[in-house]
This record gives sequence, C-alpha cells and structure tokens, in this order.
Amino acid sequence: MGVLVCCDCFFYRKTKTKPNGKKPPAEEKKLYLEPEYTKIRVVDFDLKELVVLPREIDLNEWLASNTTTFFNLINLQYSTISEFCTGETCQAMTACNTTYYWYDEKGKKTKCTAPQYVDFVMSACQKLVTDEEIFPTKYGKEFPNSFESLVKKICRYLFHVLAHLYFSHFKETVALDLQGHLNTLYAHFIVFVREFNLVDPKETCIMDDLSEILCSPLPPPPAAAPSAPASTSSPSSQNHVTER
Repeated sequence: MGVLVCCDCFFYRKTKTKPNGKKPPAEEKKLYLEPEYTKIRVVDFDLKELVVLPREIDLNEWLASNTTTFFNLINLQYSTISEFCTGETCQAMTACNTTYYWYDEKGKKTKCTAPQYVDFVMSACQKLVTDEEIFPTKYGKEFPNSFESLVKKICRYLFHVLAHLYFSHFKETVALDLQGHLNTLYAHFIVFVREFNLVDPKETCIMDDLSEILCSPLPPPPAAAPSAPASTSSPSSQNHVTER
C-alpha cells in the first residue's frame, strides 16, 4: 500500500483549473449516468435501512464500524482498476471539473498523480482506523474528542477516490462487469455520510447528478401482461407455458 502517511500532516485543496493554470476542457459525456448502467445494482432495497443508527448501539461505535468497512470496500474497489490508474493515464487527481492537491502542514503545495493521491489517502486512512487510540476495539476504551472530525476527514478523502473512479475509470469498471458493485457501494456511502452529516454538501455536489439517481429506489419492474386463458380446443394450447 505504500508508506504510511500521517493525515495530520496532509490535507487537500481543490481547484477547478488544471495544474498548469489552464481551464479544463469541455465536460465529456458522463457514461456513468446512462440508464443502462445506473439501473445495475447489487441490491434493490432501501439503503437507508442499513445506515440508521440502531437503538442499542453507541453513535461512535456505529461510525467507527461503518467507516472502517467503507475504507476497506473502497480500497478494494479501487484495486480492481489500479493497473489502469497510472502516472501517465492520470497525471492529476481529477473528478468532474475538480483537481485535488495535497498540501503539507506548512502549506507547501504537492503535485500528485492520481495513484499517488490515492496511495496517500489509503495510507492515511489505514493509519487512523488501525490506531487503537482513535478507533478503539477494546471494551470500555473511550473514543477521543477528535473522533468525529477524523471520521469526517476519512469520508472526505474516500469520496474523492469514488468520484475519481467514476470520472476516470468507469469504462474499465464496466469492462470488468463491476459497475453494479461500484453503484451500490457509492449509493451506500452517500446515504451514510448524509445521514450523519459527515461530508459537506459543497464537497459532494460535483457528483449530485449521480447521487440523486443512485440514492433513489429503483422503479418497480413493469407488470407482466396477463396471460390469455387456456383454450380446451387443442392439446397444444393446454401445454402452453408463459415465460416471465
């Protein structure tokens, strides 16, 4: 996964221009918004039922469990196309009309290719979710006061990775027949961060078009046409079977 990077030493800034200062080219058609792809999901039930805080569960425990799960799933999803995300194909970490940069604690700008940025994200998130002082796993261990802000930071970073997957690697995802998994993972994540206000809507608005489609329940399948009553006039009609 690369060298672990303390997330306290890095934070992102975004811009709507390329690293060289030029304006981005006209927005290309968003393949991931095509109905033939958005209708493909792994599950078809209301994802809100999965994210609502259970009555018997502590809020921080719930946030920790879900955040760790999303980190692992998004890391796994990215790994499926990582061979296509290189310094040559993705010279900047882009999503829609946004380019993400890293800045160190002194405000020094660091130019990153997309794979470098994702490596920073995953390394920083891994360091956090495996830190017993931040994500305690032992009974009775208290969560730090900064826990919620750190969860928000992780979720913000993970959103960047998801957005990049759709913007730059959706064709590869379709070629691998994994668009259903990506759609379900994205919708689940967005419903979760909305439920607990973990990511500023100004951050996620670049993907609002997709979010509104995927976070809405799938339309019910069309009703099957009623089959004609069987006729007793011939043996062949009695053996007819309607396929559905």
